[in-house]
Amino acid sequence: MPGKLNLIATAPMGLEAVVARELKELGYHDAFIENGRVNFTGDYIDICRCNLWLRTSDRVLIKMGEFTALTFDELFEGTKALPWEEWIPAHGEFPVEGRSHKSQLSSVPACQGIVKKAIVEKLKLSYNSEWFEETGPRYVIEIILLNDTALLTLDTTGPALHKRGYRKHATEAPLKETMAAALILLSRWNQNPARPFYDPCCGSGTLPIEAAMIAWNIAPGLRRTFNSESWPVLPDNLWQQAREEAFDSVKDDIPLNITGSDIDPAAIEISMASAKAAGFAKEIKFLNIPAIQIQPQGDYGCLITNPPYGERIGEEKEVRKLIAHLGRLSAELPTWSFFAITPTERFEEIFHRKADKRRKLFNGRIECQYLQFLGPLPPRH
Repeated sequence: MPGKLNLIATAPMGLEAVVARELKELGYHDAFIENGRVNFTGDYIDICRCNLWLRTSDRVLIKMGEFTALTFDELFEGTKALPWEEWIPAHGEFPVEGRSHKSQLSSVPACQGIVKKAIVEKLKLSYNSEWFEETGPRYVIEIILLNDTALLTLDTTGPALHKRGYRKHATEAPLKETMAAALILLSRWNQNPARPFYDPCCGSGTLPIEAAMIAWNIAPGLRRTFNSESWPVLPDNLWQQAREEAFDSVKDDIPLNITGSDIDPAAIEISMASAKAAGFAKEIKFLNIPAIQIQPQGDYGCLITNPPYGERIGEEKEVRKLIAHLGRLSAELPTWSFFAITPTERFEEIFHRKADKRRKLFNGRIECQYLQFLGPLPPRH
């Protein structure tokens, strides 16, 4: 059995630093960033904790090994040398996924086949068997080739971490839960979650629900299961311990002032159903009104939104009206901070204010700017 594990929290492009900050706040001080991932070390219990707690990462991987692979022989031998038998039991299911970029071994299906064959050969030696039924727990292996270096990982998560378990239905092109959490954490609203929070284009309700989960310190993975929960190498008591820690950390005595609104009544129905499933039926207010009619209440609030992009003919004019209205609100609510993720290049011009901060992010495959119009922080009591 290995000691410290080399772990990877994968990150959507542009959010690596947010994932790294999350890891450091969870106590992993050796985290370091690479493109699309954050590397850190941990024990078996940390696989459980990170899957339960990471809000902005896509999945938690075990780094099995990394080596140069210019030929199929090098890929085969390098893969076979890794300790697969320490993780995969004789009846384990182990599909192989792959990617290749700027590498001699450019055929992904061929690389997947070589990796699979090498792991089978290694397991034959360990289990004295010629055939593996693959009827047991699932161990998804990925081979990533980049600049002729092969990285082999084992996925502990299963369905990506944005699948929290509270959203049964969604509006068209919903904001991923991981991205919604990142927008909130970047706003620093969570440092004082008693402040008002408003999303005037709430769609499926993802931003308000993620805000409520952050405010109450609810681990985002509490309502779902993970592939590695069925792995014999991770005893049930570790998952039980991690879940008990998460339940004990909930702070549901913090009063919430969170509102979401949308022009689409079907979206509000979906939002309310998702909020109920997440345990916030009474804590989040949802309103069926157009964004240009909203009237946020209170001081030092945060308006965070993913406004429509106006991709269809005729919608662009409506989007400009919405942005202009948000700009007027920002003048009328001088203590509020406004945040918007948008691909609209003229957003600041229509808003009539330069953003204090901007950050390039990808909402799905759409390149966006996360524009931050900052108001004053609430006074310290």
